[in-house]
Amino acid sequence: MAVQGKKIAVYVLVVFVLYVIITDPEQAAKYVLIGFEGVSSAAQAIGDFMTWIANGGE
Repeated sequence: MAVQGKKIAVYVLVVFVLYVIITDPEQAAKYVLIGFEGVSSAAQAIGDFMTWIANGGE
């Protein structure tokens, strides 16, 4: 039963994403840019943390 719910949720998400892209491609591009900036910031933070650990936490 849970698998059916996941499939429905994925289909709804895909339809929503396609709707946003088709109706307002400029705004969709902004959303993608925000997502990439978030991933980039997270990777930078992890890198900084690993550097801090490698330096002995100082």
